[in-house]
Amino acid sequence: MSTVTCDLTVSLDGFAAGPHPTRDRPFGDVVGTGEVLHAWMFDHAAGHRAELAGILDGGAFVMGRGMFSPDTGPWDHQWHGWWGEEPPYRAPVFVLTHHERPALAMGGGTTFHFVTTGLDDAVSRARDAADGRPVVIAGGARTVNACLRAGLIDELRLHLVPVVLGIADGVRIFDGVGRRDLDAVSARHTPEVTHLVYRRRRAD
Repeated sequence: MSTVTCDLTVSLDGFAAGPHPTRDRPFGDVVGTGEVLHAWMFDHAAGHRAELAGILDGGAFVMGRGMFSPDTGPWDHQWHGWWGEEPPYRAPVFVLTHHERPALAMGGGTTFHFVTTGLDDAVSRARDAADGRPVVIAGGARTVNACLRAGLIDELRLHLVPVVLGIADGVRIFDGVGRRDLDAVSARHTPEVTHLVYRRRRAD
């Protein structure tokens, strides 16, 4: 069975994005949030090759609707996501939503499937599609927290950026998750980000 992994870049106070995202500002209305959280992926990418490779090392992906679109309600079928015509996933992506939409095939092998039957079904379909490779939970924070709450994530990789965003309104990693016992696997410090790897502790 495929393992389920998750990579999430967060601030020291636990935020992966600001509130009120729009098409122009996918990381919310706090100016510069996306740039400060994700500069390590671009400006200093050479020092983080292994971590960057791991983020997209999946046979299938699961994401919340907010990772695909900031809109709510019925779909705007002209909107194909923030990634252009060739998204980086190159595998099936299962998008959680309350509104049906036909599958959307994009360049490079990415196909978005829109799942209205809940998280468990999305993960189950992703496992089938992954064919033994990892299933990656691609965010956002609400979806990651739902997966943690359900005990679905086998390996959680947090990329901790040394900034306190001080956001008054937003969703933080572990909000509403409750107690979860994790095993610390590794930690790697760099000036830009600290990479922390945890695994779900299984009952004997």
